[in-house]
Amino acid sequence: MMGNLDCELIGLNEADSTQEIEIASTFAENSLLKARHYHELSGLPTIADDSGLEVEALGGAPGVYSARYAGPEASDADRIAKLLDDMKEVPPDRRGARFVCAAALVWDQGEELFQGEVNGVILDAPRGSNGFGYDPVFWFEPFKKTFAELAQSQKAKVSHRGRAFGRLKAWLIESGALDTQKSNDRIVTTAD
Repeated sequence: MMGNLDCELIGLNEADSTQEIEIASTFAENSLLKARHYHELSGLPTIADDSGLEVEALGGAPGVYSARYAGPEASDADRIAKLLDDMKEVPPDRRGARFVCAAALVWDQGEELFQGEVNGVILDAPRGSNGFGYDPVFWFEPFKKTFAELAQSQKAKVSHRGRAFGRLKAWLIESGALDTQKSNDRIVTTAD
């Protein structure tokens, strides 16, 4: 069940595939590629997302390469260390960044794309132990904390993913889209 929606979300392992498909140059294109691929495999409505961090001083990097920024086997700590090293000479007024999420829904009746973003500043050292990825260095001014210092429930309300999936959920409810699908109310999701 997805919030107020009467449907069942199933993961990739239940859809008989775990292949990674992120070869495009934008979050929107990557989310649509994944959703199309898994919709074709499963025949079910499919939700996929792609998200990451864009840093002003780095020309938008790491961008779609956020998870692979420090190499394919790098840990969150490795990615943060590389980011901070790349930004060690960047002054405070140029440390602006944003998290971006694109969530795509692909189904027999078409495709829909929902985006969310949240602006912040990259600190020069990690703070907090919640969250994952770049959360410990992403300062969120409205709460005067990093994302890693926020409780999961706080972060879910303001995060890029929370915003993108909130828009998707609102669209599903308002459009009545699930009323027209014939898949026993099951939706494949690649989202974590």
